[in-house]
Amino acid sequence: MKLSKRRGGLVAAGVAAAMMLSACGGSDDNGGEGGTAAEGGGSFSVYVGEPENALVPGNTTESEGHQVISSLWTGLIEYAADGAVEYTGVADSITSEDNTTWTIELKDGWTFHDGTPVTAQSFVDAWNYTAYSPNAQGASYFFSNILGYDDLQAPTDEEGNVTGDPAAEELGGLRVIDENTFEVELAEPFAQFPVTVGYNAFWPLPEAFFEDPEGFGAQPIGNGPFQAEGEFVPGQGITVTRYEDYAGEDPANAETVEFRVYADLNTGYNDLQAGNLDVLPDLPPDAIASAEDVLGDRFLEAPSSGFTYLGYPTYDERFSDPRVRQALSMGIDRQAISDAIFAGSREPADAFVAPVVDGYREGACEYCDLDVDAANALLDEAGFDRSQPVELWFNAGAGHDAWVQAVGNQLRENLGIDYVLRGELDFAEYLPLLDEQGVTGPFRLGWAMDYPSPQNYLEPLYSTAALPPAGSNATFYSNPEFDALIQQGNSAENNEQAIEFYNQAEDILLEDMPSIPMFFDVEQAAHSENVSDVVIDVFGDIDIANVVPVS
Repeated sequence: MKLSKRRGGLVAAGVAAAMMLSACGGSDDNGGEGGTAAEGGGSFSVYVGEPENALVPGNTTESEGHQVISSLWTGLIEYAADGAVEYTGVADSITSEDNTTWTIELKDGWTFHDGTPVTAQSFVDAWNYTAYSPNAQGASYFFSNILGYDDLQAPTDEEGNVTGDPAAEELGGLRVIDENTFEVELAEPFAQFPVTVGYNAFWPLPEAFFEDPEGFGAQPIGNGPFQAEGEFVPGQGITVTRYEDYAGEDPANAETVEFRVYADLNTGYNDLQAGNLDVLPDLPPDAIASAEDVLGDRFLEAPSSGFTYLGYPTYDERFSDPRVRQALSMGIDRQAISDAIFAGSREPADAFVAPVVDGYREGACEYCDLDVDAANALLDEAGFDRSQPVELWFNAGAGHDAWVQAVGNQLRENLGIDYVLRGELDFAEYLPLLDEQGVTGPFRLGWAMDYPSPQNYLEPLYSTAALPPAGSNATFYSNPEFDALIQQGNSAENNEQAIEFYNQAEDILLEDMPSIPMFFDVEQAAHSENVSDVVIDVFGDIDIANVVPVS
């Protein structure tokens, strides 16, 4: 998921545990009928940034839109706050005898907010729509391992220009068996497939979506604990109300929730302190040191799956040489920036995979250590022109100014390279520019896992299949050897074998350095006195249904 972002809680259940849970599901005692609507009511407000796209699951690949749609939809499976897989969603079971053909059985009783049933066809139609390249859905890549995906991609020339229509409009690997059953055939075995399907790319869509996809994104119809009260208004937000016929086990506590769009994180923090905002999922860096004293137990801090990095535009000749990319990374003192800007709360990143999942290797990144002499030698060897400043890009209003400037100051002091800050675009403008190869220097992004696997830190960000617009590979890095190792990991028979291949793939990244690992994040959020039971999950979202208004 592309992020502005953040955050998350510790993954208590690693991939091995998640895979064991995913092998089969099982009905709850309610026979799939779900819980009953929560008593009480009340309302509260939540800070969000401007979503990049309309509120459609298959085209929401960043944090701000995801925070909203996660209250409106429930997927096949759900993830607990610690990242463990739970069969509390629409799926009753997800099973396979060969890790290639998977049978998905749905529970009875699930409905969309317009009253129509959630069926196997609801998932198959949604997946086909998202995978079909002319629909330009940002999460298309997540279906690339399903048989027939390549046939849904329009042919292109060497410059990436579309030269014709796709060979097919539907994935050959999807088959509806009956109203509550469908089958998924993958191109290659993938033991972790059930772990992935809780991500929003895999959520269902009602028939109403296909009648007006564009209008649907303004006032979406999901199957989650809340339903859209009206349209999402850019620059303002959207209000959602509790869905009384929700079939899940955990109905919403609040009667209404107002998602408010803010252009600046500091404004949100000021509103929270003044009692004009109830939930703030992130804190400005200059507020971190004093937040606990100011807010008391309303300040929340927890480990995170979030990972902050500076991506390189590898398509830019100036950054096409791996030696240059290695050198700039070695010219940065991450701990000094953490201490000065984040009160020491950010852990310097030493790998491309975060510590919260199996497969992380401490100290894996040799080019993440400060080594000024080696960095300068590499720049000289590569013939890097130090007379021209480096442009450092970041999105506006999210508290990134100070630490990115600190990076620039270190590059100037340690490597003799001046810099220009490019932080004038808000997040909804910034992400499309990255996808259009419009940036001219290292750019700030973050990532919090979509599902608990080391693969999710590698393939969605650096594989050829994940190049925009199908995925989140904004560096436009492509390496066939990396792609092949990822595929070997995906096809492995067990978790240990998979991690071996993922580690080998990461080793290639650690040498090619398509981005600069900066920090492993920590969850820092806050809430007002008007709410309780505020929980931030490992993926960086507030559990909106769990929040209880108290006044």
